[in-house]
Amino acid sequence: MLPKITVITPSYNQGHFLEQTIDSVLSQNYPDLEYMVIDGGSTDNSIEIIKKYEKHLTYWVSEKDNGQSDAINKGLRKTTGEVVNWLNSDDYYEKDTLNIIGNSFRNQKINVVCGRSRIFYDEGNQTSHFSSGTDIYKHNLAKTIGWARIDQPETFFRVSAIHQMGLLNEKFHYVMDKEWWIRYLLLFGLDNILQIEDILVNFRLHGNSKTVSQQKGFQIETNSLFYELATIKSLTDKKAFLSNLSEIKEKINQDFYSKIDKSLIERVINYYLLYKADEYYYFGNTQTAKKCLKTIDENLLEIVDRKLFKELSQKVNIPAFLIKILRFLKSKMPQNT
Repeated sequence: MLPKITVITPSYNQGHFLEQTIDSVLSQNYPDLEYMVIDGGSTDNSIEIIKKYEKHLTYWVSEKDNGQSDAINKGLRKTTGEVVNWLNSDDYYEKDTLNIIGNSFRNQKINVVCGRSRIFYDEGNQTSHFSSGTDIYKHNLAKTIGWARIDQPETFFRVSAIHQMGLLNEKFHYVMDKEWWIRYLLLFGLDNILQIEDILVNFRLHGNSKTVSQQKGFQIETNSLFYELATIKSLTDKKAFLSNLSEIKEKINQDFYSKIDKSLIERVINYYLLYKADEYYYFGNTQTAKKCLKTIDENLLEIVDRKLFKELSQKVNIPAFLIKILRFLKSKMPQNT
């Protein structure tokens, strides 16, 4: 028997996209669907669109809220389904998404199903591409958490797991899904996660989307999250270094994270620093990349990841101007077909 699926759409002044989102959910014709639209008090034509479909909605509301996390939590509190996810009001499902998800959750051992998305640009001439899906490094929990990247729209959770994870942390406005995912991983590990190749969601990038226009907010919240983990576990050198990477905004539930094994958190933060070192190097900030690498305990990395550590340690000593020349020359080389 197919499980009941709950889909929550948080929205605010997205009337130009909202109808496509709603239609993509309702046209699935999934036999046991609970669909909610949580609007933040829009002043455009959103309410008109919602009312057009309200007889097909399980619940909807339009009222001022405290942001996206608050809106999603309103839906999560009302959820009666076995499986849940949210779909933002500028994205839309592929035609068979919910049937694919429902059939994947027939296996009662599965807590999470991770699919893939088509990422497309609403403006300009850029072509679309396909995501690889939520990153999971098999047999390496610390890396999966430290490099935590969740493709939220196509990652569905069993509600019984959410009862243990808790609701979204409403202090986060950018990486609430990442922090939620980290909580899941710390509670349940890497077992009972199913990765599938199906394209489930069309993920829209446009000038007003947070992913495009507010990257600094994502960086500050992510760095603050790992800074707080280092603080809770008294990892003094990591805490001091992370405090210099960006502004810090303390947000996490210390009661939850204080119960997690310190050695795991230490490995997690080492992986986060490795990720940041690679990122800084890629964008030409070799000095900060070098500082990141000096803060890492290489022995806490798996053997395969020590290779990246050593490669970066060598690369950051190459002068920045020479790196730019080498990248330029590489860009002019003919590509294999």
